[in-house]
Amino acid sequence: MGNLDVALKNAMGIDGAIGVALVDYNSGMTLGVAGGGDVDLTIAAAGNTDVVRAKMRTIEMLKLNDEIEDILITLGSQYHLIRPLTGRNGKGLFLYLMLSKNRSNLALARHQLRSLEASLEV
Repeated sequence: MGNLDVALKNAMGIDGAIGVALVDYNSGMTLGVAGGGDVDLTIAAAGNTDVVRAKMRTIEMLKLNDEIEDILITLGSQYHLIRPLTGRNGKGLFLYLMLSKNRSNLALARHQLRSLEASLEV
């Protein structure tokens, strides 16, 4: 789990990061969290499993031969970025990153999260 702790710490280095979690979307359980401040990331992550499951089902029902890169939820003051892992050890997991809208660059954050995923060993 050392690699996971380093990856989550690195995700908190993304400009505007509020909190980050690695989540199993089959169970809704978090495998690791960092940051979060006043937000309970385990509750937020569990709630977002429903979002990931719904989108996965929709893609399956539409018979799209494609994968989700990320899901973006835009709030008034925050971005919530959900990135399902695609590596062979990451199936069934997603990274959940909360960003301050005023302090982040969304394109750069997506790029950094993609790079973080590539280095993550689960």
